Amino acid sequence: MEVTRKNFKEVLPEVDKAIKECCFIAIDGEFSGLDAANHSHIAPFDTHEERYGKVKKSCSDFLMFQVGICTFKYNQKTERYEARPFNFYVFPRPHSRVAPDLRFLCQASSIDFLASQGFNFNKVFLEGISYLTPEQEGNLRDVLQQKHREVSLFSSPAFTTPGTDEQAGVTKGPIHIPDEQKEFIRKNCEFIQNFMDELVKDTLNLPPSNGFQRKLLYQTIRQKFTGVHLETKTGEKKERYIVVTRVKSEDELKKKEKEKQAAEIAEIDDAVGFTQVIKMISQSGKLLLGHNMLLDIIHILHQFYYPLPNSYEDFKAMTHCAFPRIVDTKLMGSMNPFKEKIPSTGLGDLQKFLEFPPFCKPEVDLAEGFSSYNTPDQHHEAGFDAYLTGLCYISMTNYLGSLQKNASGRVSPTSSLLDPYVNKLFLMRMADAPYIDLTGPDLKLKREHVFNISFPKEWKNEDLNQLFSPFGNIQISWLNDTSAYVSLYRKEEAKNVMKTLCKDNTVYQIIRYNDHKTGNSANLRKRPMSAPDCLPPSKKQKSLNVEESSSESAAPFVSRSITPPLSDIIAPEVPSYADALKKSVKNGQSNKSKNKEVGDHGDVKMFEEPENWG
Repeated sequence: MEVTRKNFKEVLPEVDKAIKECCFIAIDGEFSGLDAANHSHIAPFDTHEERYGKVKKSCSDFLMFQVGICTFKYNQKTERYEARPFNFYVFPRPHSRVAPDLRFLCQASSIDFLASQGFNFNKVFLEGISYLTPEQEGNLRDVLQQKHREVSLFSSPAFTTPGTDEQAGVTKGPIHIPDEQKEFIRKNCEFIQNFMDELVKDTLNLPPSNGFQRKLLYQTIRQKFTGVHLETKTGEKKERYIVVTRVKSEDELKKKEKEKQAAEIAEIDDAVGFTQVIKMISQSGKLLLGHNMLLDIIHILHQFYYPLPNSYEDFKAMTHCAFPRIVDTKLMGSMNPFKEKIPSTGLGDLQKFLEFPPFCKPEVDLAEGFSSYNTPDQHHEAGFDAYLTGLCYISMTNYLGSLQKNASGRVSPTSSLLDPYVNKLFLMRMADAPYIDLTGPDLKLKREHVFNISFPKEWKNEDLNQLFSPFGNIQISWLNDTSAYVSLYRKEEAKNVMKTLCKDNTVYQIIRYNDHKTGNSANLRKRPMSAPDCLPPSKKQKSLNVEESSSESAAPFVSRSITPPLSDIIAPEVPSYADALKKSVKNGQSNKSKNKEVGDHGDVKMFEEPENWG
């Protein structure tokens, strides 16, 4: 279902009901860009903190302007799921001059890609649903309350404010009007006087004016005229003007003012907009699914929740507080018992692979009014991608259930079978630590086989390959024109690198990865500033350069601008699922499965997680 600001109020109760009744929720987003600067490209030897910092920076520059949410409800009678996909267009439209007026970047490649997929940008900018973070909402309400207090000081014809003892007896003196505004104020007062004398119309629209002029008009009119109510409105061309309404009594004036203030409060409620949906999801505590969802989560928190913390650990705590249970289907498909059976974990590929043995196509129906996703090839519409994410999750959990000794149905979202996958966010291109653990310590980075090397700017992949040739095949991750990380495929050779390559009078400098990260470069020989004559200047290669090797599993060379596909990265080794089932489970755990669900089965683990992957 497509949702814009035109039908948001009407659809919101249905969204609320769908969230409350569902078993789990899938989410996906589309963005105005992904990478703000080349230096923020993710790299295979990032630390967890560095990766978070890079994604956080990009999130601050770009917008998520389409959000897909799909709820899945299980029907006990039919033993089928019912899906309700919603596709929201969102845009931070400032509803008033005091509302946030955001600046954001667009990345040409991202916009071009979305346009090629038929993305409707007009709906984003013309019909996008507004949103405010709780902090922005609170600030606007404070400003509005202050405005209402100031207005109350002028509410009496005698210009004496009734109300609290603190405010009683406050009298406003003459208003200072700048010379350049006197003629404007005089003409408007003349319009109002004629309006009051003629007794023909009940309202009068004054000419458009700026904020300062309107403030002068409000103060002057309330001093010179009684029996009128003033309200600022916005025209079709965004012009702002004052509407003067004739009132017959003080009670009617107070009533009009209360109605106006109520409308202003309702305006802020409308501006909160899509944030209400995120609050519903957070407060539900339901299992939240996403595919490669780190970027989605960070954008959701940044745009609709609270400012992202600088601390990586604070980010983990904040995410877990907002969404207590998360499953990333890309990570799930990359782990046992799926990784050996699924050659590609891209969302479209994953969904197709999971329709064939040993998996089964999930039994899912679209609810009435949600039939648009019965047709294929709607990828990169956020609602459809959220729907596919849910299908992948159902297929994989059904497969987990089929592996149990007494398989009798689906896997409950609260089953302990999901524990290896819950609250972990997939990390691209970090084979040795492929996820963020939101509720525990991350996998330890064991990179003793990785080195930082500085060299002349003329060097290319071939030069590094030749230098490290005594130690076998290597993986290169460029940092800039004169430095890179080099990883040994044969990790046991790491102890020989420093002994062999750290020599006097070399044009390069080598430092261990851990020393480079901690800034410990003591006792290292500095290389000369210039390169030798034997290395003529040449253009750097910016494509993959893989040396032929007898080892089929050797890691490729990686240029500074191209990162290898996931299939080229060495898969982490973990114990098999069958081995995990042989381990004993904790006693005292009750089986909570009901209605043909595969529920909790103690602390059965899919695998024992090593401290380091690979």
